[in-house]
Amino acid sequence: MNTRNTTILAAAALLGLTAVASACGNSNNSSNSNAAASPEPTVSASAPASEAASPSESASSSTSNGNGETLTVYLNDFDEIIKPMFEEATGYKLELVTGNGAEIMSRIEAEKGNPHWDVVWMDAMPSIEGLGKSGQLLEGWTPDNAANLTDFAKQFVPANQAYYPTGAHAASVIVYNTKEFDEASAPKSWKDLADPKFKGVIGMADPAVAAPAYPFVAWFFQDQGMDGGKSYFESVLKNGAHVYPKNPNVASALTGGEIKAAALQESNAYSLKNGGEPIGIVWPEEGAPASVRVAAIQKDSKHADAAKAFINFLLDPATQQKLVDEGEESYFEPSAKGATAKPDRDPHAKLVAADAPWASEHEAEIKQWFADNSVK
Repeated sequence: MNTRNTTILAAAALLGLTAVASACGNSNNSSNSNAAASPEPTVSASAPASEAASPSESASSSTSNGNGETLTVYLNDFDEIIKPMFEEATGYKLELVTGNGAEIMSRIEAEKGNPHWDVVWMDAMPSIEGLGKSGQLLEGWTPDNAANLTDFAKQFVPANQAYYPTGAHAASVIVYNTKEFDEASAPKSWKDLADPKFKGVIGMADPAVAAPAYPFVAWFFQDQGMDGGKSYFESVLKNGAHVYPKNPNVASALTGGEIKAAALQESNAYSLKNGGEPIGIVWPEEGAPASVRVAAIQKDSKHADAAKAFINFLLDPATQQKLVDEGEESYFEPSAKGATAKPDRDPHAKLVAADAPWASEHEAEIKQWFADNSVK
């Protein structure tokens, strides 16, 4: 998440709330295709001038008469780029509330009786699935651009149409320090994280804090069963794995020499490599658990038309292409046909995902298990 040019919210009551957020996929699918948590979310009602994207006719023709109406969006990424893009393309205004997954979901929970948000857009699908189960989301509508979703992305649209996917990225790939390992000796599969030869040198993000970290662990728990998932991660933790609050903390530990390999979100992994760090990236043959970014509308929003325009805009291939080309979390698989991933992203990257309702149902239990068993 990027929170530059924002001001701290005066929502001090949120500090005591339990973190409840994170993300994941839907329906056991596969595709081949952050610094320590800040104390509370931040808000931005303005942003620097920026060249806007050129959305396709399907997005712009129906949303170009916003007349300055203000839409409040809660999100954990893309805050700097999406505001000027959407405002220039549509005439609506955006007020953005940014935070990590736990912070945003805590704020939504605190506002449950009087929601201040119109749209939530995060890589936290199980948590957003939970909002739908509790009756907080607008259901039963279809954006015009939903017809342009890829086959992989269509599988993440729930039957009640409460949210729509805007892209998916690897919640974790395996990364390693090339000064410590070569391709032959580096970890290659998820089972290697529990191998004694990697004892004490592996890092990962905390699934209770980092939005992408929960879908990473959720896939193992569904794939192997709850007992099997606990057994696997117990072996990883007993092998001395270091658990950090967020992915940027993992990245810093890797480059600083505290760890030698890690399960790391793909955007962080490629950013390190592109920045000249001695980093190797492995997409495990069994697949990388996906974190699916979705957008949903608060059911009682007074700005429903603007909210629908925003989600339709997010599903436009031109919008997604600009997020890939210029966004801070730019390594992901777009959900719209016509948008393409970064050219240096592995073209054979395999994403796997847990079922969103299952992951939502077991989210609190799995996060509590990690809180009880991990040493940070």
